[in-house]
Amino acid sequence: MMQGRYGKVLALVLAGGKGERLMPLTKYRAKPAVPFAAKYRIVDFALSNLVNSGIYSIYCLTQFKSQSLQEHITQGWQFGAALRGRNYFVSVAPAQMWTDERWYEGTADAIYQNMHLVTMFNADYVCIFAADHIYKMDIEQMLRYHFDNKADITVAANKVPASEASQFGCISANAAGVIEGFVEKPVNPPEIKSNPGYSYVSMGNYIFSREILEEAILTDNNNPDSSHDFGRDLLPSLYGKCRMMAYDFSTNVLPGNDRSYWKDVGTLKAYWDAHMDLLQYPSALTLYNTQWPIRTVSFSDPPGFTYPAKGMSSSVEGCLRAEASQVMGAVVHRCVLSRHCVINPGSVLEECIIGQGVVIGENCKLRRVIVDSHNVVPPNTVIGYNSENDAEKYFLDAESGLVVVPMPKIQLRKNLQIDGNLRFADDEMFSSF
Repeated sequence: MMQGRYGKVLALVLAGGKGERLMPLTKYRAKPAVPFAAKYRIVDFALSNLVNSGIYSIYCLTQFKSQSLQEHITQGWQFGAALRGRNYFVSVAPAQMWTDERWYEGTADAIYQNMHLVTMFNADYVCIFAADHIYKMDIEQMLRYHFDNKADITVAANKVPASEASQFGCISANAAGVIEGFVEKPVNPPEIKSNPGYSYVSMGNYIFSREILEEAILTDNNNPDSSHDFGRDLLPSLYGKCRMMAYDFSTNVLPGNDRSYWKDVGTLKAYWDAHMDLLQYPSALTLYNTQWPIRTVSFSDPPGFTYPAKGMSSSVEGCLRAEASQVMGAVVHRCVLSRHCVINPGSVLEECIIGQGVVIGENCKLRRVIVDSHNVVPPNTVIGYNSENDAEKYFLDAESGLVVVPMPKIQLRKNLQIDGNLRFADDEMFSSF
């Protein structure tokens, strides 16, 4: 809990998104629970930013397909007994229908239905942050900006090329950072006056002074024409009625000679691109800064293992590997290997993302393929070389040409054989997905 200069600060993490554009990776899990970078979940980045910034009072608001997300947070994000208490917690707040018998109807409605948490905590400032982006950010700097500028609302703003800004909420701000306009996904995004060709886009991260949040949320809830979304409804309705500031994300500085990073991984292409970013050196996103660690669940897994097998040597280059991953007489280049995956002799993998517990059979060839958790790919399988064949057997993303092997259908133990001769790899299928 951050006190003193800022008073009591509460974080509400929006973790209830369906992630429909990430299907089939979100078939059995919420978007924030989608695995990322071999051993993490997407939600770990938002939570790590908060904890690293000294904000220890955190509610994660969940909704759709939240079982694996709740288990992940319960297993990996609990403070020790010496700190655990009313003001030191990372707690899951599932949709409980406190105000009405309905699901969340938008990001603002999710906050409305959980305003009792703000009241019970007696917060002075409320940080509302997205759990479905990959980003590294010192939130205390944004909070200090909010405080020093006597802002009612502060919106984290990222500079992107104007040609890419139409997919985001766009912000117009003057030289002092005061927001002068807010428009959701415009056809012609407003450009930054001092930086033509670029636009400010909302990162979906907000800091509210408590009184302003309460009034704005109640007003939005009583508006029958609102879709109850922060970017589409609530923020535009407040323009000119309170002091709303844009925090320039490019000014955020991380310790350890690191740099801030933000990427919306809302599509399969963006998700794959973010992984490929990690395989560069130096990478725009580093996981190796001990002064700004990305935290997650730690398991008692053995180390990764590479070894020649059946007379074939192994070649592993430009890869990110989690614990217990095994490469046995295979070629694996520019790939991400998750926990307990096995790549068998004679197989060749290029630019692939391999999920937890996956077994790649002998003499397989995979290129630009995402294999979701717990699959067994039979020997001699070829994926990523013939789009027509891939579309018949797997999921082919039309935008990027990426092929996704979805997680096998969850069904009774006595009948694990499924379409395409893929089956579950191990007994973790019901406990980790």
